[in-house]
Amino acid sequence: MSDSNGATTSLPVYKPKDFTSDRDVRWCPGCGDYAVLAGVRKTVANFGRRKEDYVFVSGIGCAARFPYYMDTYGVHSIHGRSLAVATGVKVANPELEVVIVSGDGDLLSIGGNHTIHAMRRNVDLTVVLLNNKIYGLTKGQYSPTSEFGKVTKSTPMGSLDFPLNPLAVAVAAGCTFIARCIDVDAKHLDSILTRAMKHKGLSFIEVYQDCNIFNHQAWFYASQKETKPETTVLVEHGKPMIFGAEQDKGLVRKDGRLQVVTLGDGVSESDLVVHDESNQNLAFMLSQLAHPEFPEPMGVLYVDESKPTYDGLLHEQLDHAKSKGGAPDLAALLRGNETWEVTA
Repeated sequence: MSDSNGATTSLPVYKPKDFTSDRDVRWCPGCGDYAVLAGVRKTVANFGRRKEDYVFVSGIGCAARFPYYMDTYGVHSIHGRSLAVATGVKVANPELEVVIVSGDGDLLSIGGNHTIHAMRRNVDLTVVLLNNKIYGLTKGQYSPTSEFGKVTKSTPMGSLDFPLNPLAVAVAAGCTFIARCIDVDAKHLDSILTRAMKHKGLSFIEVYQDCNIFNHQAWFYASQKETKPETTVLVEHGKPMIFGAEQDKGLVRKDGRLQVVTLGDGVSESDLVVHDESNQNLAFMLSQLAHPEFPEPMGVLYVDESKPTYDGLLHEQLDHAKSKGGAPDLAALLRGNETWEVTA
């Protein structure tokens, strides 16, 4: 990299521990957030940027403690407003690597509107949604992603709300990088995070995260070695969608929908759908797959590298305005013709 004078400078060599702050981590023992924190520290250590270039932003909730535990710049913002704050940070300094880490309640309930609009604007941010399908910080109320009929302290007779589908929302909002992984798969999480942070535009990662106190085992079907092969499908660009403990099942497109088939008896691997990250329609179909009827997709569902970023367009517009009207002068603006005086 080069400094402001154009001289070549070398980046420090980091290890994950270099991104460990002096704050005690205060999550419940066994919480899936620990695995995500370790994965993020490893990713940023290998990403090739200075510690001072990172800003971690969060809202409110258990996951929102994240900035305290990263030895970088960070903002613990207010409930549901993490993306508004992060957008301001990115617009003020587009050179920063801005990462939002928060939960399903914060990003999809009170903050749902900000999440949608940051996606459609394509602000160059990385959003890590830690989805445990529960409100953990406030002791176990149902969240926007909780299943219908969920019995909690706030819904003792079962929730009447149908769950929000984060990936489907992301596709519909025009998000340009959409992916899903699970907290305990460190290698996969690292690869997804790296790709997301390299992407120019809004990257949205849904992480299946276990709240072992208030919603334990919510994602066990997708994490345990006995069940994972049958209940998830790894989607990789250019590869057929095959799954199963014996790699004997797959997905085909029939009547405009994805269907599960068993290989053999006239069905071969060549009949399976080949994943195409650039196909938005396919991404939406994948977002609809849900256990137990279908395997749930893990990996990068969709990428669009062509859409310009909001922060990039904004600075182009500012530069254009400056070229036409000269450098801004606040004092001249305040004393100009667009002011008036109020007298008694």
